[in-house]
Amino acid sequence: MNTEAIWIFLTTQGVDFGLKVIGALIAWGIGRWLIGLAQRLVAKALERGKRMDPTLSNYLVSILGVVLNIVLILAILDMFGVRTTSFAVLLAGAGLAIGTAWGGLLTHFAAGVFLQVLRPYKVGDYVTVGGGVNGTVKELGLFGTTLVTPDNVIATVGNNKVLSETIQNFSHLPWRRVDTTAKVANGVDVNQAIELLRAEVSKISNVSTEQPPDIEILQFTPEGPLLAVRPYTHTDHYWQVYFDTHRAVVKTFGAAGYPTPETPLVRRAVGPTTA
Repeated sequence: MNTEAIWIFLTTQGVDFGLKVIGALIAWGIGRWLIGLAQRLVAKALERGKRMDPTLSNYLVSILGVVLNIVLILAILDMFGVRTTSFAVLLAGAGLAIGTAWGGLLTHFAAGVFLQVLRPYKVGDYVTVGGGVNGTVKELGLFGTTLVTPDNVIATVGNNKVLSETIQNFSHLPWRRVDTTAKVANGVDVNQAIELLRAEVSKISNVSTEQPPDIEILQFTPEGPLLAVRPYTHTDHYWQVYFDTHRAVVKTFGAAGYPTPETPLVRRAVGPTTA
């Protein structure tokens, strides 16, 4: 190591370089604070306007943050004498490597743009995306969609995977079907059971009055007919109606005195054995 060269550098340019580093750190801190402030102000302005969907608002705020961060980085590089033209040449030279490394992220970004245009869902919708991930949409970001799952876990799915897989939106229509079953014992008047159960299920809170419950024989089993019990409700009340429907089955069949379905026993006679 050439200590003389190091000493010459420190005595001639060290102070200037140190001041640039300190200035860059201060500029980075102040710049990041200003970028955060700008994003908050824009977000509040969009929220006050109430003319733009929250999904699109979050997307625009995220893009603003990316653009301002790039401007900040270019400004800091300029403090060290790296001009914009030099930076452009550097990016061009490293374009292939960056494109390869960021290829996956760019596909997610492009998919996010298409999701904004196609609008298959918005913030607050309950969806199933990415091959089976379900939850309430919290944010449609630049590269991924963030969901809050029913067990209160944050799940982020890449936008490209969202767009390439089936998207199920349970909030788009006014109601959805709740699928449950109930079994009646052999010997019970199944038509009476259906009418009693239909009347009780219709009384459940948040069950749709426009679409009456479907209660029909689904199949026959050794224990007795299996009924399909299918009320309709908005997705926000799905689980409340689901569990209340089970309670309605127990209440209705208990009040009617229906016996518990049991599997019939088959008795087989065993003949005498011969030696």
